[in-house]
Amino acid sequence: MEAGVLFSGGKDSSLAALLLDEFYDVTLVHVGFGVGDAATHAEATADELGFPFAERELDAEVGDEVVAQLREDGFQRNGLQMLHERALDAVAGDGYDAVADGTRRDDRVPSVSRAWAQSLEERHDVDYLSPLAGFGRRAVDRLAEETLEVEEAPAADLEKGDYEGELRELVREAGGDEAVEEVFPEHMQTRVTGRRA
Repeated sequence: MEAGVLFSGGKDSSLAALLLDEFYDVTLVHVGFGVGDAATHAEATADELGFPFAERELDAEVGDEVVAQLREDGFQRNGLQMLHERALDAVAGDGYDAVADGTRRDDRVPSVSRAWAQSLEERHDVDYLSPLAGFGRRAVDRLAEETLEVEEAPAADLEKGDYEGELRELVREAGGDEAVEEVFPEHMQTRVTGRRA
């Protein structure tokens, strides 16, 4: 069975892939807009982890809609949720037996409700998997510490493959640096650079 795992190169999606690897032929799928180097960074991490990699580019209209939501709200929650659902829909339509993500039990955003997951499965005849759904942040951090090499830096400086990097650029194009600072306050993020020996 084949599983497409939404992949950013971070701890959560990396651990999700490792957990599914025993049961599925896992492909790590970067979903974005083709802006900047996000996909390149995600692919480098996929190579280090030893998984096949694929890219899925969303339509520019989706980016416009997400950016409009981010700017209207002045924060990330609704825009990131919208993007995550669109990403899952896109990958679910690509012929995998299952589609997965790295959402955790205590994630506020993105999250996938049971009703939305069931709708995804019915619309695409695919299984939705969330291997970290029973794990909280502390448990994920402990698993990552034992199994992964991880780099940590301010989000604006870290070369990573998550949604935020591309969205920062799209928000900057739409509203300048001030809009980016409003929507994306300073915070730390991580990127997986390999497996621990």
